[in-house]
Amino acid sequence: MLRPLVVAARTHVKSIRGRSNFEIQRANSISRSYSTATQIHTELKVKTAIMTENKKVTHADSETAPITAQLLAKQDKYTINTYSRPPIILSHGKGCRVYDLANREYLDFTAGIAVNALGHADSEVARIISEQANKLVHLSNLYHNEYAGELAELLVETTRAGGGFEASKVFFSNSGTEANEGALKFARKWGKFIGNEEKYKVVSFVNAFHGRSFGALSATPSPKYQSPFKPMVPGFSHAKLNDISNLNESIDDGTCAVIVEPIQGEGGVWEASIPFMEALRKRCDEVNALLIFDEIQCGLGRTGKLWAHQHLPKSCHPDILTMAKPLANGFPIGAILTSKRVADIIKIGDHGTTFGGNPVACRVALNVVSRINTPELLSNVNNVGSYLFSTFEKLSATYPSLISEVRGKGLIIGIQFTRDPSPLVRMARERGLLIITAGNNTVRIVPPLILSKEEAEKG
Repeated sequence: MLRPLVVAARTHVKSIRGRSNFEIQRANSISRSYSTATQIHTELKVKTAIMTENKKVTHADSETAPITAQLLAKQDKYTINTYSRPPIILSHGKGCRVYDLANREYLDFTAGIAVNALGHADSEVARIISEQANKLVHLSNLYHNEYAGELAELLVETTRAGGGFEASKVFFSNSGTEANEGALKFARKWGKFIGNEEKYKVVSFVNAFHGRSFGALSATPSPKYQSPFKPMVPGFSHAKLNDISNLNESIDDGTCAVIVEPIQGEGGVWEASIPFMEALRKRCDEVNALLIFDEIQCGLGRTGKLWAHQHLPKSCHPDILTMAKPLANGFPIGAILTSKRVADIIKIGDHGTTFGGNPVACRVALNVVSRINTPELLSNVNNVGSYLFSTFEKLSATYPSLISEVRGKGLIIGIQFTRDPSPLVRMARERGLLIITAGNNTVRIVPPLILSKEEAEKG
């Protein structure tokens, strides 16, 4: 894990040389412990000089297969582009590795943004998709299928048996955004059910990400995402994560629900503290508001337990839990897991979906959840996660003016840089390692849960 970060440190040194006095002073304040820019420059120069091996570019973006440019030109011409993507095309993968059209191998520390928990081209997942596709792909929810009930039972019973919240029933969707949208609808129904037409407000938290449809986007307090589409849905407000002092003011009798990520992923890998979650649960109970945990990114094994909230005491468990990303290892499916008091108020016609809970997705998810929820895989997440966390902390100690903090749990890790780490993402990619950013100046590490220590060391 050291090589791409060392290259980034060298680039950081070069950029400091060209800064104005004002910029140097600003860099100083960000870097925590240095009184002059000379100290920043000197320390980085000395420590990067110690490790200069293995910095050769092996996967240059400009040297991919000739057909790449032709295929990218078609995409640019015919698709609406809402992503900033590198000029490579990934064509296949296996385990923790993916390959481009030039057959260059990349170690994948993104897992499709925390989706491919069991890695790429998993043989069991591929077999199940093929078998079910040759049997029955789609019915709609006008009819029952063989696997939705089995999957719902598995999710409810494993959650309860593993020390999670008192789950009762499940609603299936196609994505995390859809799951959150449905959870917000259930919360609005709750507000009306307890007899208060004015109980419709929803509280979320700064740096949260809950999706891009209008309800989920309204709970995502990011100007970058919201500004082009304002006004947002009425009734949404935002508080500060881990700020207990503001809860009574933010959550009142008009609040029907609070939605929170136990570990914020897109926002920069920020973990909610136990005292905060206990105070949050207490305040929700005081005003009879539902507590929704969005575990779309941090759930299903990512933290070393089946659910992130299993690290929390029962006293702060949720009423609703949303999931998606790794649920079927890349095949689209999401789910809303609810307590009995929530499930009891949702009636026929209250919500619906054409594709949600289809037989292919449910059959795949049955296999995936069963394999994630094993002592062997969860132990691997904890062991490899601890190794990576320790490695990044050593890097932070070596380069304190470059890396200010390491956060996370299991295999969701955030490395906080003191400046924009986007150049590092390209440097790593051009040396065969895929990483992504999150929040403000954070590199997010979310590899497949099957990542071995040997692969982590090679990265």
